[in-house]
Amino acid sequence: MAYETSETTAASSVDAVASSGRRLRWNKVPEVTVYFWIIKVLCTTVGETAVDLLNEKAGLSLTGVSVLMSALLAVVLVVQLRTTAYRAGVYWPVVALISVVGTLISDNLTDNIGVPLATSTTAFAIILAVVFVVWYRRERTLSIHSIDTTGRESFYWLAVLFTFALGTAAGDLVSERMDFGYWLSAVLFGLVIAAVALAHFALDLDAVWSFWIVYVLTRPLGASVGDYLSQPTGDGGVGLGTVVTSALFLSVILGLVVYLAVTRTDIAQPQQTARHAV
Repeated sequence: MAYETSETTAASSVDAVASSGRRLRWNKVPEVTVYFWIIKVLCTTVGETAVDLLNEKAGLSLTGVSVLMSALLAVVLVVQLRTTAYRAGVYWPVVALISVVGTLISDNLTDNIGVPLATSTTAFAIILAVVFVVWYRRERTLSIHSIDTTGRESFYWLAVLFTFALGTAAGDLVSERMDFGYWLSAVLFGLVIAAVALAHFALDLDAVWSFWIVYVLTRPLGASVGDYLSQPTGDGGVGLGTVVTSALFLSVILGLVVYLAVTRTDIAQPQQTARHAV
């Protein structure tokens, strides 16, 4: 999906006055291009492998990793919230770290507390639905093309956090508890994403919901790819290890973020943001 828009509610959103936070001239989220989805999937992969790397190879407990990553996320999120426009070098580190924290939320519930994956998946889906309902009732839009107030941005990052937690739980449920394996799980989630894209372009499925559905599904897709590459061959993986896999994907992410920061090809102009707003 090249961009996310919904013409039926565009006028009301463009004319609306923000109900919370300061109104900004620029949108705080990049245009949804192919670069957006590539980096997003790569961030989800790193989120999966980084947790395994820090938990197993670095000798940190799951609790220790959670505290460390949450503190780092808090720092970069404060920086992001204080910016007045989208900056690739600030935005994407938040996504990468929030993918790690979202993974840790799900892993802590499963490994430390013993919550069944089916239960955590259902709970995260309900929490995410509540976030969307409250967000829409307050702002009258769920579009990422109207993230131009501190209130809307706060809802956006809260939703992103729980999409990662939900995607982690759902991905583990399919690949591990249902015993699909990493590669087959990646294919399965890829097919579902393709079906949503087809429904959007061919059947006029609402763009906002298409975006958020795919945003959730790219989390287990990336995690399945990450596990497939990093896990030992005896466990159904390729055996590259978490160090090599994490370094490989981080290098690609860094290269793409630098490219976007220099070319600014993913920055929406004010008139484009208004036209695409919902």
